[in-house]
Amino acid sequence: MDKHNMEDRSTRLDQKDATPEPKKAPKVDSTLAKGLQILETLAQSNGPRGVSELSRELELTKSNVFRLLQTLSTLGYARPTEDKRYTATLKTWQVGRAVVEHFNLRELCAPALQMLANKTGETVYLAVPEGLNVIYIDKIESTQPIRSWNPISGSAPIHCVGTGKAILAANYSRMRDLLIGNLSKYTERSITSIKAMDDEIIRIRAKGFAIDTGEFRDQIRSYGAAICMPDGAAIGALGVSVPEINLKDGDEDMICQLVRLAAESVSQRLSRS
Repeated sequence: MDKHNMEDRSTRLDQKDATPEPKKAPKVDSTLAKGLQILETLAQSNGPRGVSELSRELELTKSNVFRLLQTLSTLGYARPTEDKRYTATLKTWQVGRAVVEHFNLRELCAPALQMLANKTGETVYLAVPEGLNVIYIDKIESTQPIRSWNPISGSAPIHCVGTGKAILAANYSRMRDLLIGNLSKYTERSITSIKAMDDEIIRIRAKGFAIDTGEFRDQIRSYGAAICMPDGAAIGALGVSVPEINLKDGDEDMICQLVRLAAESVSQRLSRS
């Protein structure tokens, strides 16, 4: 074998030896994985779930499911109901919200807020839920002589304003019970019964936006759409607030569609983050 062929063979052998071995899959703690699987199932459920039901659905033993539910309850992520079933608590949402803080929601929403301000000329808000209220964490002022006003860090009852009602519609399965007995009246148009709120949530979900018809402040309308994580949970909402005197024919429909599209664009960006 001549020197040239020996060098070629040596090079091929070196390349073969240098081929990296396939990476091994990381080890997964089975107990933790099962616990998170149960928590995710509870969080996505429309109502409480029983041990037997979870056992069948997740193909786990009843004793395993019961033990993990006890752990989740002790840590505050789940709670038992009177009929011995279980539901997720808002602690899961609180953890998710803390994670969202790292996304810098204000920065993420800035283009959508500016678009709404440019298109409507009215006051636009970015709101996040805080208990049974919404807190305004960013805004762009109206350019109109007559305008609505609420400061950054100001709050409003979640069941009365467009941003709050949009958030409620997305998170209703977890928040409905909290509203019972807490639907305070602020104007003659405020929704004060849980049955009326149930009907309102159905309308909001069908349309993709919420309308406040003067339910918090007389003659001030607001329009909101929820900003949602990939699992559908709302972490905030975009809104436009308009004095009724400023509204012309067709304005309300235009604003509703704009706020819906703006919130959808932010939700899509969140899903890619």
